[in-house]
Formats: sequence, structure tokens, C-alpha cells
Amino acid sequence: MDAQLEKPLAALFPLPFRVLFLVGLGILGWATNLHGLERLGVDGPSILELQDRSYLPLRSSSPSRHKQPSAHAFYAPLYRLFVIYSAWCFGAWLLYRAQTRSNLALVDVFAYIPGVCILCVLTVLLCTVDIVQKRERDSFLLSAERCCFSASDSPIHFSDVIFADILTSYAKVLGDLWLSFWMLLPGGSLLSIPTHEGWYQWVLPCLMSVPYAIRLRQCLIEYRSPSNTSRRPLFNAIKYASSFPVIFLSAAQRLVESEVVKASGLSAEHKGWHWEYPLFQLWLFSVAVNSLYSFWWDVTNDWGLDLLNLRHTESHAVVFPFQQTVTADRSPSHLRSSRALSFRRAGRHGSPYPYGLRPILLYPLLVYPLIVFLNLVLRMTWSIKLSSHLHLQSEGSVVIFCLEVAELLRRWMWVFLRIEWEVVKRGRDRERSADTTDELELLDAHKDPVVTSIL
Repeated sequence: MDAQLEKPLAALFPLPFRVLFLVGLGILGWATNLHGLERLGVDGPSILELQDRSYLPLRSSSPSRHKQPSAHAFYAPLYRLFVIYSAWCFGAWLLYRAQTRSNLALVDVFAYIPGVCILCVLTVLLCTVDIVQKRERDSFLLSAERCCFSASDSPIHFSDVIFADILTSYAKVLGDLWLSFWMLLPGGSLLSIPTHEGWYQWVLPCLMSVPYAIRLRQCLIEYRSPSNTSRRPLFNAIKYASSFPVIFLSAAQRLVESEVVKASGLSAEHKGWHWEYPLFQLWLFSVAVNSLYSFWWDVTNDWGLDLLNLRHTESHAVVFPFQQTVTADRSPSHLRSSRALSFRRAGRHGSPYPYGLRPILLYPLLVYPLIVFLNLVLRMTWSIKLSSHLHLQSEGSVVIFCLEVAELLRRWMWVFLRIEWEVVKRGRDRERSADTTDELELLDAHKDPVVTSIL
């Protein structure tokens, strides 16, 4: 075998560089989400209300409310930010590789290179000077602030929901960032995962649970909102709450494994799988519950598909939305837009829609079964990946890193269908509201004495 392939991933691509890579992949993923939605005919910035709630004006936008900036004004700066970010990180990695020359003895000598790279990235992120796409950086910080520190009576915006859901896919990355900090400190090593004793060993699972706590809080705020009349936010909160047993039972299991190893005198290689222990069985049960419940919620509630929906669906026709012009004089105030989706016409001569989907589809049909299948597979692996007792070992880092990349790919696909379903719901609600308004106007017209006399 080639000597280069025998080098551990910790030497070729240390954990700090892996964290930077996954962050860059998230920037690229969000840019391609907005770009792809535009190509598919969905106005992502409008449904996410990026124009209305951005506190920094777009240079290309007009102060007039009737002229909204295009999606290009949002994803083009993200592409530029990704290019700058990736060039900086890739340059630092090339410098690290040139200095270490695949020599394990030199890895920790030049560990300051990824440390300086991360420090510069954090400095630029918090910098108040208008450099390196400041508007996009500030928008990210503002979104994080709203999700973490918003008042309990403040409304939960759809864009904040998407942001917090994406953050849950970075739960393991937050833990990796904590481990990278200790690896880069004096006395640490890039070649081994640091271990902690006492209360420090609970910091990692607590950091990994932060994104789920944020999303859980949003669901509870929505449930307690005076305008809410549904229990859906409460059931959604259960999905995020089910992640905590997976994370913390895993951390507790590592403690039990350590005690077992000490008592039995086994080597560290015997750790990892103890099927006979009730704690392991409870952890495995929590993994199954979290994975299956999350998959069901994705398909039924986040995407609006009928595959796992137990309720009977009355409509059986595929409806393809078309763009229509709504005039300001004849439309209600909430419909005054130059572009609106209408779902009143059925395509394909009213043919039944494919099993498990829904009547209104904005994407090609083959997209849906593919994403549903991949989501099921990756949902199962993602819950297992949240278990620190299985991956705090250097020999498993390659598999775990691949799972982290796969989770970001799953979330990238999830965003497309999640935003599509939001567009469909809002368009459907607008149609129902318009129909109700027309009926009320017709009733008022019949009650009008002038109209009655004419009739």
C-alpha cells in the first residue's frame, strides 16, 4: 500500500481544517440553495423575507417597495464570500502540508498554522470594517442573535426556522470546534482526540445539543403564541427533544465503558459496543426513535408529502402553478405583488398525482422519491453520528467526516423541499383567502338595495 495512504487523516487533514472545510461547504450550500431556487422558478429571498428584514441595504436595490432585488443580489455575494474563504483556508492547508511533508513528527510543530487560520476567520467574522462581504457576515450574526436571544414573545420568522434547522446539521461540527480548541492549545496534539475528566467531559455533549435547544425553544414559542391554534409546534418540539437522549446517553455510556475497561482490565480496543448493557440498549432505542420520528416529520410536515400521512387526501389532481399578474386595484392588500403563484388550474388533464406525493408540485417528479430515500438513509446515520462514544477515536475519523459531509448534503436537499412546501402552503392560503373575499363581496352585492333593485 502506498505510504501516503497509510498516513492517518489526523496528519493529512487535521480536525481544525476539517471544521473549516465543513463551514465552507455550508456557505457554498446556502448560495446554491438560493441560486437553485431561482433556476427552479421559486423566489427564495421573498419567501424567506430577506429583503424586508435585512438591516443593511443592498447596493443594487431601490428604496421603492415595488422593486424588490432579485435572488442574484443575494447568492452572488455568497459565492464571492465562498471564494475568498476557501482561498484563505486552502492556502493555509497547502502551507501546512508543505511544512509537515507527511512527517508525523512535524505535525504538532506546525499546528499553529490551522490555529492562525481559524483565528483570522473569527476575526474577520466579527470585524466591523466593511471588508469581505460585510453585509453577509452581519446577516449571519443577526440571524444567530435572533435565534439565540430573541424575546419569548417575539414572532418566529420562517428564515430563522431554516437557519436553526441548518444549524442542527452542524451539531457535530460545534463539538469538533471544541475539540480543535484543545488540540491547538500547548500540550495538545493534532494526532489524537483530547479526553477530559470531571465536568469538562460534559461540555462536548452540551455544545452538540445547543442547536436542538435553539430549535426546541422556537417551537415552544410558536406553541405559546396567542395566534396559534394548533398542536403542531408541540409535536415538532418533541422531535428536537428526542435528540437529547441520543447525545447525553452516549456521553454517559463512555463513562460506563471506561469503568468497565478499568474493572475488567481490557484494552481500549475492546470499547465501543456493549450490547448486553441496558444503557447501550436504551441509547440504541433513542437513536431509532429520533431517526424514525425525524424522518416522518420531514416527509409529512416539512415537505407536505402524503407518503406517511395517515389522513385522507381529498384532492387527486396534479396542479402546476403558473405566474399571474395581480393588480393593486383589484387585489387585497396581501396579494399586491407583481408576481403571485396561482393553483387554480390543473395540469396533465387532472391526472392523479403519484402515490406518496402531493397535488401541487414545483419540481420534477423524480426529485421527490430520490430525496425521500436519501433522507431516510442519512437520517439513520446522522443520529448515530451524534453519539460521541462511537467517534471519539482517531481510527473512525474518516467515516465520521464522510457522514458529516453527507449530513450537509442531506440538509442541502432538505432546504429545497422545505422552501417549496412553504411556497405551496402560502399560495394555497392566498387562493382560499381570495375565494373567501370574492364570496363575501358577492353576498354584500346581493344585500345592496341598488343592486337588488337592478336584479
